[in-house]
Amino acid sequence: MSAVVVALVWRQFICKACGLVYDEAKGDADSGLAPGTRFEDIPDDWACPLCGVTKADFEPHEATPLPRRTASSSWRVAPAALRHDAGIVIVGAGRAGWQMVQALRERDAQVAITLVTACAGDVYDKPTLSVACARSIAPEALVRETAAQAAARWRVRLLAHTDAVHIDAGARRLHSTRGTLRYRALVLAHGAEPRAPAALPPDLCWRINDLTSYQRLRAALGERRRHVLIVGAGLVGSELANDLALEGHGITLLDVQPRPLAVQLPERASQRLLDAWRGLPLRFVGNVQVARVQRFDGMVCVTTACGQSFEADQVIAATGLQPAGRLARSAGLAVDDGGITVDTATLRSSDPHIHALGDCTSIDGRAQRYIEPIARQARAIAGAVLGADEPGFEPGAVPLRVKTSSMPITLHGAPAAAGRWSVELETGAELRMVQHLDGDIVARLQATRRPLRLRQPRLAA
Repeated sequence: MSAVVVALVWRQFICKACGLVYDEAKGDADSGLAPGTRFEDIPDDWACPLCGVTKADFEPHEATPLPRRTASSSWRVAPAALRHDAGIVIVGAGRAGWQMVQALRERDAQVAITLVTACAGDVYDKPTLSVACARSIAPEALVRETAAQAAARWRVRLLAHTDAVHIDAGARRLHSTRGTLRYRALVLAHGAEPRAPAALPPDLCWRINDLTSYQRLRAALGERRRHVLIVGAGLVGSELANDLALEGHGITLLDVQPRPLAVQLPERASQRLLDAWRGLPLRFVGNVQVARVQRFDGMVCVTTACGQSFEADQVIAATGLQPAGRLARSAGLAVDDGGITVDTATLRSSDPHIHALGDCTSIDGRAQRYIEPIARQARAIAGAVLGADEPGFEPGAVPLRVKTSSMPITLHGAPAAAGRWSVELETGAELRMVQHLDGDIVARLQATRRPLRLRQPRLAA
């Protein structure tokens, strides 16, 4: 009697909005999906752990898609002429930069692309920086693909560890620390930079805005329990506080608002988050403004404007982002408080040869700080730059995913300051709320409490 052995083939599905890959073999523990959960068995209301879109926004994924040649493109050049083609220069190798590379290469296999980045340029999901502790992800494991591998796969000239210094818009030249680059089209994807209040000096306060800074923080924390003070209880601050506390570190979380995530969430949801944090070594202190940070006797001392003092081994400033406007100003581009002002459909700046996407852009006065629109923005720019038949970008309400693993929260719709929140369902483990405005539902919120899973760090000898 012969036995028939059937090998299981695990599939992968990629989020069309943010690029996260769901692997059936691994599942998604944070969403309650055990390893081996088939994609078709995932509930329809499941949300992407990174950007919050639904299951319908995922598609089958192959690990190494090959660039395809388009049938026609006004930018195509013969291989022999590539060295004479100024091509397209992209500044920034975060998600926006690599999404831009992919969108261009999928539409034209020949156009010359140069990617300039001040960092190594490795491909990773930036939102996982604030939740890597909760998912037990080692810093080195956050990298999905090295910059060299991605550049070879997409046939891109990569200039890593290179600063973009100045744009000569009239001559269409980008001056960098590795020379001057000509361009047909320039795409700015360099993101935003952490706000730097004077009371939070950079030599005493960590700012976690990229993989390098996160790796340095992890090295500084080491393998002992530390006391960490975090200034700012917005998305990043709350997620870091949650996950460092789960790892066993003592956390003090300060904010000028009376509750965490006060700008994003209704009061009831914020209170449920505070309830979920009970049992963790996490203390929230609201209605305080940091006045001074000093080093004293091996510790960092934080003093507030109202006279309170706190001591910590490490201090993290999670006070939001501000536009990185130096390059835009050098080119004379129009900017506002949100960033580089761009045309909605094409994301073209005030200079017809310069486009921008992601965190560094502003549309109708609003900074573009979310992951979900980036892939759509990249496709719209690729269509405009290559003359391809591509629909223009259309802004929309972006799902907000608060990745506090003690109680993940998803907010859909467009909450209004004048709207009225009401409870739709409330149990010990779940909260559902809706917001009404002029008789219509404009936003929905769902929060689900998770069991606490403390993973205390190993104590150094």
